[in-house]
Amino acid sequence: MMRRSAAARPVIVMLAACLFLVPAGPARPSGSELSPAHRKWLEEDVDGILSSRERDVFLRLESDRQRDLFIAAFWKRRDPVPATPENEFKAEHERRLADADARFGRTAARPGRKTDRGRMFVLLGEPDDIVRYSGKDGLREAEVWFYRNKENAGSAGLPPSFNLVFFQEGSVGDFKIYSPFQDGPAALLSDFRGDPGDYEKAYRALSALDAGLAAVSFSLIPGEASGFPGRPSPSSDILLQRIAASGAGRIDDEYAAKFLEYKDIVEVEYSANYLDSRGTMIVRREPSGTAFVHYALEPARLSLAAAGREYAATLRLNGAVSLEDGRVISTFEKIVSVRMDEERKNTLSRVPFMIQDLFPLIPGIFKVSLLLRNEASKEFCAFERTVVVPESGSGPGLTAPLLGYRARSSDVEPSNLKPFRFGSTQVYFQSGRTLARSDDLVLAFQVLGLDGPVRSRARLRFSITRDDVAIEEWERDLSGFSGVSDIVESRPASGLSPAFYAARVRLFIDGREAAAGGGDFAVTPLEAVPRPWIHAKLMPADGDPAYDGLLGRQLEAAGRAAEARPFLEKAAAGGTAGPEIALALARVYDRAGEYAAAAFILDPYLAAGAETAYDIWILAAETRLRGGDFAGAVGVLDRAMTLFGIHPRLLNLVGDGYLGLNRRVEARAAWEKSLALNPGQPELRKKLEALAARRPEMEPIDLKQTESYS
Repeated sequence: MMRRSAAARPVIVMLAACLFLVPAGPARPSGSELSPAHRKWLEEDVDGILSSRERDVFLRLESDRQRDLFIAAFWKRRDPVPATPENEFKAEHERRLADADARFGRTAARPGRKTDRGRMFVLLGEPDDIVRYSGKDGLREAEVWFYRNKENAGSAGLPPSFNLVFFQEGSVGDFKIYSPFQDGPAALLSDFRGDPGDYEKAYRALSALDAGLAAVSFSLIPGEASGFPGRPSPSSDILLQRIAASGAGRIDDEYAAKFLEYKDIVEVEYSANYLDSRGTMIVRREPSGTAFVHYALEPARLSLAAAGREYAATLRLNGAVSLEDGRVISTFEKIVSVRMDEERKNTLSRVPFMIQDLFPLIPGIFKVSLLLRNEASKEFCAFERTVVVPESGSGPGLTAPLLGYRARSSDVEPSNLKPFRFGSTQVYFQSGRTLARSDDLVLAFQVLGLDGPVRSRARLRFSITRDDVAIEEWERDLSGFSGVSDIVESRPASGLSPAFYAARVRLFIDGREAAAGGGDFAVTPLEAVPRPWIHAKLMPADGDPAYDGLLGRQLEAAGRAAEARPFLEKAAAGGTAGPEIALALARVYDRAGEYAAAAFILDPYLAAGAETAYDIWILAAETRLRGGDFAGAVGVLDRAMTLFGIHPRLLNLVGDGYLGLNRRVEARAAWEKSLALNPGQPELRKKLEALAARRPEMEPIDLKQTESYS
């Protein structure tokens, strides 16, 4: 069995990051594989409060363990007071289910919760008043439930008060919910002889028997005029639809999609604890020409655990950058340790929390994925964004503007990089883009490609609009700028009344629009908006060899070996490069046919034994095979098997090495052992058959064109 070494961990992290970029599989069309308990939960326990998205995700899950975790997440998402041990919503829902079964199941052929009265009772709770019509000549058995000032009325779009009517179509059986528009007053009369579609005649007949029941037969909403003379109000049917949808609409079900996406990535104890989050990403180019992605992640809350007299949390942030075809070209992991006393905890608990960071990125179009886990609370959140990095030296243009609420001169050493700093100005923002009137509206961006005579012909035009009507417009001359220019434009928000706005900047050259960007924002009537406390670290200066190493590894992973080479060589020459840089540079040399150079750069790491990543041992052997150093390759592989154990991939390469040395017996033994460990290797079987037949083509193979089998 192959052992995992400490140096192998970066490879393991990369594989984990690759996993959370894999899209979810196809949906299961039904719950045919559900256990009886899970089928009951789906079809009986949460029917009416489960959204269509939650149902779809539940049916996609592949094991009972995953379903149990999803059920835990489902209830946790609805817990109104997470700090208490009891989930008040779940307890109330289960009480209503039991009451509905007891009250309405006795006269029905199905559980009480599945009847019309039971469904409404589970969704809305106990009515404020019930009027029953029983044994009255001319009227069907009926009940009128009255609801007033229910807590969920506003959020569900329900009126402050309303009625529900249930009636019994025959002399026995369940009660059916009444629709004024579809059933009409005639449905409440036991011996109406006229046309049921003659609403006015049926209404008069019902009114003669009971004026109160007649009133609700035309509208379930007290005091509402029909608007359709002689006909019931259609708004009552809209009310019934909204009540039916209110159960599933109580929460944002985005958590369900995230559960499905990350169920195989995050540890079991995290999977039920998805946190909402918001994020921001921008691209900013430094004077060296290197583009950096600046990112911010704002989890909905930061949970801290008591640690003696302090409170603490360890946050683990994993990131991955992938190409449009899904190939991952870069991964990273950041550890953020938070520790504070109770006083500071109480102060900071009233404001949001934000993590900021940056990293260099090669030109292209990428998906950047962030996954943040709180090891104290076992909560996780995620954020993804498509990022476009233009080629250095591309024509005139604008980077996407960052909309902020404050800009201040930075007191940080200018040579160090800091997230969301433009030149010497630090920009403060939140992803929600909400301003108080005491804030400033800040637009921060870069103008690209202002070289030569272009700069004297370029202008920026800014605008603030509300409902597509310009509120404020101004211009800025760019004749004093050149190359890549940082622009931080600030305007007081005090002159803007509370509303939704759009801010826009356009670049004009010779009077023609060359580029544009902007975004929406809101001005709140509140005097102030809680602003986040920010975790951000200073980064090395622009041009640091560490950035060359990162860019070189990205280029190599993207298959752009020739472009990667100078970056990796510069990083390696800096003397601080680690095994990841050596591995990437060795791959570049190997692809260029410089096998001795590839082996030379890897050999120092082999001396570390099991502390060296498994992939370094593999490439050290492969590049020797391709260079014709078969004895050297076998020597490397023998040491690797001593360190990591016997593995089909190692055995396949050993066989290639022995074949190159014309030691066919040893080659056959290595390949047969590989097949015994992994029979599913058809190409290896062909090689063994050819070896047994002693065919001429089994002379030392050209490994320059052949990859090893695994």
